[in-house]
Amino acid sequence: MCLRNVKGSRDVIATSPYVVQEPEKLRGTWNSTLFENSNPIHLEIGMGKGSFLYALANQNPDINYLGIEKYSSVLIRAIQKREEGDLDNLYFLRFDATNLCDIFADGEIDRIYLNFSDPWPKDRHAKRRLTSPDFLALYDKVLKNEGFIQFKTDNRDLFDYSVEVVNSSEIWHINELTYDLQSSEFAEGNVMTEYEEKFTALGHPICRMVFSRS
Repeated sequence: MCLRNVKGSRDVIATSPYVVQEPEKLRGTWNSTLFENSNPIHLEIGMGKGSFLYALANQNPDINYLGIEKYSSVLIRAIQKREEGDLDNLYFLRFDATNLCDIFADGEIDRIYLNFSDPWPKDRHAKRRLTSPDFLALYDKVLKNEGFIQFKTDNRDLFDYSVEVVNSSEIWHINELTYDLQSSEFAEGNVMTEYEEKFTALGHPICRMVFSRS
């Protein structure tokens, strides 16, 4: 995708006050060191251009938001959006989520959002899916005991795979499930991502699942 090759994006990210440059140093101290409060921390993995987190941070000043994106030329769009508003509860990381435990201590995150993740459709790439058993094991470590994960996608194959993974797990439990979000009881208050707005306008049903360990 062309957004991965925006000239100068890495330089902008390296100097942005909204991007955490050395997240490993904040492990276990995100609240006290970065946010300087004790508010809950909500994390979006694969945040894209950041409009979802930006909207949530505006709506909920008493919640701390972090967004992870590994592609520089996508993250730069989120930085540009972040510069439009005066928010002190929203920061970004250019980071690979496979190393979550390097930057977050056990139980440090209150909620995780997975929105329109790369489906990695080939079977040999299944471990790269953000709802794979390997990733669920990472979430189990960094998520608080009472925390939960919200997953949305328009890709039915990925959603079916994800439901199967959660149902086959010994610790995770599905709390909410719909194969057509806009026609469901969960539509009210739903904050859309850029992809979600696009696919909804085209009439594509959005699948949504919320799961936790309780």
